[in-house]
Amino acid sequence: MKKCPTLPHLIFSFLFIATFLSSSTHAAVGKWELLTKNVGISAMHMQLLHNDRVVMFDRTDFGASNLSLPNGVCRNNPNDTTLKVDCTAHSAEYDVASNTVRPLFVFTDTWCSSGAVNPNGSLVQTGGYNDGEKMVRVFTPCATCDWEEIGNVLANWRWYATDHILPDGRQIIIGGRGQFSYEFYPKSEGSMTSLNLPFLQETSDGAAIENNLYPFVFLNVDGNLFIFANNRAILFDYVASKTVKTYPTIPGGEPRSYPSTGSAVLLPLKSTNGQAAEAEVLVCGGAPFGAYTKALKKTYMDSLKSCARIKITDPNPEWVMEDMPLARIMGDMTLLPNGDVLIINGAAQGTAGWELGRHPVRTPVVYKPDNATGSRFELQNPSAISRMYHSTAVLLRDGRVLVGGSNPHERYVFSNVLFPTDLSLEAFSPNYLDSKFASVRPTTLSPSSQAEVGYGEKLTVSFSITGTIALDTVSVTMVSPSFTTHSFSMNQRLVILASETVRALGNLTFQVEVTTPASGNLAPSGYFLLYVVHQQIPSAGIWVKIR
Repeated sequence: MKKCPTLPHLIFSFLFIATFLSSSTHAAVGKWELLTKNVGISAMHMQLLHNDRVVMFDRTDFGASNLSLPNGVCRNNPNDTTLKVDCTAHSAEYDVASNTVRPLFVFTDTWCSSGAVNPNGSLVQTGGYNDGEKMVRVFTPCATCDWEEIGNVLANWRWYATDHILPDGRQIIIGGRGQFSYEFYPKSEGSMTSLNLPFLQETSDGAAIENNLYPFVFLNVDGNLFIFANNRAILFDYVASKTVKTYPTIPGGEPRSYPSTGSAVLLPLKSTNGQAAEAEVLVCGGAPFGAYTKALKKTYMDSLKSCARIKITDPNPEWVMEDMPLARIMGDMTLLPNGDVLIINGAAQGTAGWELGRHPVRTPVVYKPDNATGSRFELQNPSAISRMYHSTAVLLRDGRVLVGGSNPHERYVFSNVLFPTDLSLEAFSPNYLDSKFASVRPTTLSPSSQAEVGYGEKLTVSFSITGTIALDTVSVTMVSPSFTTHSFSMNQRLVILASETVRALGNLTFQVEVTTPASGNLAPSGYFLLYVVHQQIPSAGIWVKIR
């Protein structure tokens, strides 16, 4: 028998629609495309690599996935808590160009882990659960490559931790459940153990709630780390192991870290002669204090609607508050090539965790950081698919955003639940990919993709435009692709390169000279996507390796 909606549900739906309609004066834009209904696994973690393939994985103790391992291979792991002999994959490589999936073999449990791409372009994944909690695994991109498990080399278990690439090419691994410390990888003499980070203990709301897992970590332009957990942040000198600045608590004091999961992004860094003097961080969404314990009792509080923005390089920084059009928890924040921020996925009530989110927010929002306060948010067209807990989003080279995941269950569950496990992949195309902008969209001619550049060098970028060019609207950006999981895109950063006057070469071809970042403080060595942007319309990206 069909049930009628309850009064509270009707009230919430009315308020949700009213908010939606009143929050924008422009027609929604952006397009969705379903790429595949079944990638075989839940895309809980995703990373784009420099061969235009996306590595994704979930966890080995979900039970059998929908993607078989090839050639009769099975994983025989007596430590697995669910299925000790498993002939299915829990990691996959998605080929963007062919829209196909290749199963990958991962042996130990990668549940709620972290990672980063090293300067050579290999994905170094750290931690997980059970037999994977101290494990390091490496995936080197090639046509037939698979995961290599390095071993239990981490000093502490790292479950719900955050990684960041450092200017010297090492990874720092920060936090994790019950771990108020950090460590480095690769290991070397003097870095075999972990180091205490009291800030993580200070920001914990207790072992039963936490509200400080997957801390938001960004490399500041001075080489120190901005570390945000719960509702506040520090600037941390990881070399001297000391806090150099304590930032004020976000006004209102509501938590933004897992399980009250908001998201955060380092806003575009504007380079002058290879240096950037300022850096800003934006934190959006989350859940009110107490939302997690109430959700456990099946009472779902409204998510936070607020964003907090802070200039972390200011001597006396303060948070500036602004509301999103839609409240959101478990959202992803993805830097777009033109410097905008896409806020996507998530829910309007509850928290992160098994079965704890309600009312999916299918409508993305674009945040324009250079607009005036009050005109920064633009609603986009909604997806037909709910992306709840364990959803992900990553930028692709062509400017689309790959969206996948959503499994708010302890196992794969495909029926008789509010939000079944979702194995599909979608692509969201921001408005800049609309065909009406074809005449002003740049096409990069040189350098060629996979070019190598040094620090502080002059780089000549040639491009063509078929329509009329507006010379003063041309810029060149470099984007570091992120390792995305649990609503945080680790290592994500965008640098707007210092550029000189655009020159016309004839035949609708142009040239601009830019200066590459002066040091690893602005752009750690490794692979970046380089875009030419004209009138806020980006070209397709090309891969460049900075060394």
